[in-house]
Amino acid sequence: MSEPRILVTNDDGIESPGFRALYEALEEVGDPIAVAPYADQSAIGRARSFEASVHEYDLGYAVEGTPVDCVIAGIESLCPDVDLVVAGCNKGANLGAYVMGRSGTVSAAVEAAFFDVPAIAVSQYVPTTPDQVFESINPPMEAYADACEAAAYLAENAHESEVFESADYLNVNAPAPENADADGRPEMVVTEPSKLYAMSAEFDGETLRLKDEVWQRMQSGDIPDENGTDRRAVIDGKVSVSPLTAPHSVERHQRLDDLAAAFGELAEPAEE
Repeated sequence: MSEPRILVTNDDGIESPGFRALYEALEEVGDPIAVAPYADQSAIGRARSFEASVHEYDLGYAVEGTPVDCVIAGIESLCPDVDLVVAGCNKGANLGAYVMGRSGTVSAAVEAAFFDVPAIAVSQYVPTTPDQVFESINPPMEAYADACEAAAYLAENAHESEVFESADYLNVNAPAPENADADGRPEMVVTEPSKLYAMSAEFDGETLRLKDEVWQRMQSGDIPDENGTDRRAVIDGKVSVSPLTAPHSVERHQRLDDLAAAFGELAEPAEE
């Protein structure tokens, strides 16, 4: 098989160190082309635009829009011959079932799946200390090495291994470099998204503050996640790979069938 043509996108913006690190890693295993946001679009989920300006870039194209815009524009117009979409490398992990809909990185992979193009979302866990503001942390390209190496490995081998016969996309998260095996690449394990949810809200009468308590718990290792979950793997210094599907599943059951049938039966007869 010839080298795969890879659409590379992200949500941190085309100038981010993680994007450049991922692009360079994918050059070793395929033929990447950038179609990525012109500016930071973090945590924007599957938002899309009705139109967006496109700028030629040394790696491909920079789009003044969202990650979903980039995937649609790439597959439908700018590079329609791609074999794979890889989104990342995100600054910060995308772990847990509740994060999937928020993450622009993961949303790009989901969008590709609806085009029947397999995809990989890849993120690097970046822990913080109590006195640090996450937005102020700017890891260098080298900090994304484990995540990008894992993504390149999967990009090179997943097709031949028929991984995408069962999964629409892979959500990949690498541990903090200081937690990974110092003697070599970290172990890669197959996981499922954690179901832990710990959002909180405080209102002082004027300002509403929303806080995700999970990240503080991760810093201390105080999480209830069991083996087999994405968050446990990353905390234990392993690369997490969750094989996921994009279309929503349908759980049909008799009680809902009965409830739906009764809706019509309860309707008042029309007036003559």
